[in-house]
Amino acid sequence: MAATSFTTPNTALLQKTHQSHAFLKPKSNLHYGTSRKPFSVCCSSTIQDRPSLQSQSQDRVFNFAAGPATLPENVLLKAQTELYNWRGSGMSVMEMSHRGKDFRSIIEKAEADLRALLNISEDYAVLFLQGGATTQFASVPLNLCQPDDTVDYLVTGSWGDKAFKEAKKYCKPKVVWNGKSENYVRVPSFDGLELSPNAKYLHICANETIYGVEFKDYPLPGNPNGVLVADMSSNFCSKPVDVSKFGLIYAGAQKNVGPSGVCIVIVRKDLIGNAQEITPVMLDYKIHADNNSLYNTPPCFGIYMCGLVFEDLLEQGGLKEVEKKNEKKAGILYNAIDESKGFYRCPVEKSVRSLMNVPFTLEKSELEAVFLKEAEKEKMVQLKGHRSVGGMRASIYNAMPLAGVEKLDSSTINDKLQAIMCFCMGNCSESSQTVKFSKIFVID
Repeated sequence: MAATSFTTPNTALLQKTHQSHAFLKPKSNLHYGTSRKPFSVCCSSTIQDRPSLQSQSQDRVFNFAAGPATLPENVLLKAQTELYNWRGSGMSVMEMSHRGKDFRSIIEKAEADLRALLNISEDYAVLFLQGGATTQFASVPLNLCQPDDTVDYLVTGSWGDKAFKEAKKYCKPKVVWNGKSENYVRVPSFDGLELSPNAKYLHICANETIYGVEFKDYPLPGNPNGVLVADMSSNFCSKPVDVSKFGLIYAGAQKNVGPSGVCIVIVRKDLIGNAQEITPVMLDYKIHADNNSLYNTPPCFGIYMCGLVFEDLLEQGGLKEVEKKNEKKAGILYNAIDESKGFYRCPVEKSVRSLMNVPFTLEKSELEAVFLKEAEKEKMVQLKGHRSVGGMRASIYNAMPLAGVEKLDSSTINDKLQAIMCFCMGNCSESSQTVKFSKIFVID
């Protein structure tokens, strides 16, 4: 069968240039043939050393995990200094009574700082709970409606779909839009939604971690007396949010504001106190609000860590400054993907691409395992996409330093991938490669 010629850019993965950031800036064309038969090739040549970018600490990796995720290094170091003896108390936060004055001061300051960050009025209760955001899939309908009430769900990804399915046990939810048939790559126009005129609430997932779809604006409920409810787990405190637009916001802490084990609920106080009779005591917002999140032993150390993160965000200048940093980081990666001429691809509609979770695939999916392995060698970990969708995903939450994104942007991985493709396709036009890579690789 005759060989087919086509071209692919051949520059460094996410290579940083003076003009822009890009995974692939074409500097030469490669011509190679294709084959329908599987074959194996061992690729080996040499690579010129590149200066490595300075990381935040030589003994730490850049952790691109979707959650639990990287935490600010200064926060971790502060917690380390206070771990054994918290501020002269003679004990660790992990040993404190949650009803003692020391821990009360911790949780009260955490709440005060969160209120300052998001400008949360006294019309809202702030609750530090357990069970993760997934528990709120049941708590929300149990607290905000009765069994025969209609509620609306706008489903833009897996988490919104799971929330809808859980709500079916406690009320009459309706899916007003579902992006599953399009593989969750966009947010619909709000004008075309068929919202229920009597729905108690409209539920959205503000940022779908798996698919990388983020609301940039928010819909209004079809019922003038209804409220907007948002799962903000993966973009919580990543940018300013007008809390007054929502009846309830909930978020697992383990992505942007703390370790796993804490779920934060911000709920308008007039919505509290009407829980269904079957509501377990631990899911009743009124119980927790009346007891200042201390009805039972809370996740004390997790709340303490959240408090340190809130302090850090305030010290950075608040969420407007944090948003600017997040936009810069995301811009580097998305620009790189878009300028790679198809070698890397992000399926998400550009207008709703997440600032927190950047999913992408390779033109040749067979090379994804190589990408991940080589990234790990360079201390960039947890870049594998969610098991349900595959590919890669770079989660670049608040605590991911710019240096981590710049390292991904300037790494040598792409040189190695290009060399493999070049050699394996069997018709490389370049007489020498600046790549050192020894691996048997099979392409169908």
